[in-house]
Amino acid sequence: MTGELSENQLICYPVPKGIAVRKDFSVSVRLAATDEWKEVPCYEVKVDMHDVRRASMAYFDFNGRVDVKIRFNNYMDIYQVDIRPKNRNIQPRFTEREIYFELEQPENLSIEINQDRFHNLHLFAGAIMQNTPDTRDERVEYVAGSPKGAAVYSACKLEKACRKTKEERIIYFGPGIHYIEECVLKIPSNTSIYLEGGAVVIGGFVCEKVNNVKIFGRGVVYQAGFNRYSALRGVRISHSREINIEGITFINPPHYTLYIGGSEAICVKGIKSFSCEGWSDGIDIMSSQDVTIEDVFMRNSDDCIALYGRRWDYNGDTRDIQVKHSVLWADVAHPTNIGCHGDYENDGNVIENIVFSDIDILEHHEPQMECLGCLCINAGDKNTVRNVRYEDIRIEHMEHGKLLDLKIIWGKYNPAPGKRIEKISFKDIYYSEAGEETSQIQGIGEKNQVCDIVFENLVVRGEKITSAEKGNIYVGEYAYNVIFH
Repeated sequence: MTGELSENQLICYPVPKGIAVRKDFSVSVRLAATDEWKEVPCYEVKVDMHDVRRASMAYFDFNGRVDVKIRFNNYMDIYQVDIRPKNRNIQPRFTEREIYFELEQPENLSIEINQDRFHNLHLFAGAIMQNTPDTRDERVEYVAGSPKGAAVYSACKLEKACRKTKEERIIYFGPGIHYIEECVLKIPSNTSIYLEGGAVVIGGFVCEKVNNVKIFGRGVVYQAGFNRYSALRGVRISHSREINIEGITFINPPHYTLYIGGSEAICVKGIKSFSCEGWSDGIDIMSSQDVTIEDVFMRNSDDCIALYGRRWDYNGDTRDIQVKHSVLWADVAHPTNIGCHGDYENDGNVIENIVFSDIDILEHHEPQMECLGCLCINAGDKNTVRNVRYEDIRIEHMEHGKLLDLKIIWGKYNPAPGKRIEKISFKDIYYSEAGEETSQIQGIGEKNQVCDIVFENLVVRGEKITSAEKGNIYVGEYAYNVIFH
């Protein structure tokens, strides 16, 4: 492995010819106190299934301090610039056409001109990845990309690489376009897949009944050309363990970005995701345990992160899930969702020991009243949801939604009601905007109740909330021991 870092370093990556780009913005970056500006090209990413629009995404890696310059190439002048998440407190200088600011640490940002959230620039300024594979290592199979999209990587090449060594093998996708033969690549145990910055893989990956797999790098999994009903996922993890996904950007998968079922010991770090189709959730976790999600940026047209019990081929409890230091943007549905699906034909499932911490929610926009809630626990299918903690959550302006929704459900997606929601903690939750729908805490019977809900420092529009009424929260029947500190 390689990866020595100099004190000040900047890496920009090309976009291969044949991949859709946007010209709304011209992005340049340089190391502070130098004169050499480097161009950062912009990918096209499609957002919001209700009215699909084309936004921009650019990324680079650095160590030290950098200056960023963005030229707005649209016909209108700049009169307002918002850089979100707001709590990063990045204050740009701008003229009628250009924006300037500095960065001293990695950030995942949305640059919005004149309050336009749908043709914005997503700028991902990352840390330089260390311990990257060395192509001279005999375990490494280097796959050269094509600048014209002619390179095809097949399963037989992977099988050949596996026979080459009994040790852990590494498939290294170099810069350029790579097509995956038959659209999906099934990865065997003890295999790493590395996507160098500038590599674009067209297809998806599958980890099925395997262990010790890593998919990482600064490349892109690109699925914008696939139809919604292909149900192609970015990565499907099925009945597997010790799987690591790190640093990859996923552009417009027609179904889930990460599909995690019946698995354990899963680590997801630093991924970015864009989707614009129905059912194009971000990360869905079904009947799985010991999952950590960290430093992700998810802009999806369905739930950003959803936790379930039984679903399809997976049956079992879901527990010990951590989501931290991340940005969630739900153009449709919920930023977070827990509890809907389970083993209704038997005795349901338990979903427990869940932590969401240090989260920025940039949007929640859902037209269906029964499907609202930035922080949503809807227990159905005889499920019990317990021991869930939300801590240090910052919610920005939402088009249509609720701050929270805790209820037992029985109806459209659920042949049976959930059993119970209990021991739920909200600490340091902040919402500064207005216009949200009334939040809800409600059971449907003594055997299907919501209880032991504790709020500690819930702050809405600058006011610490000391009661349900002040927080615009409806506490209905069969909801017990709802406490505000």
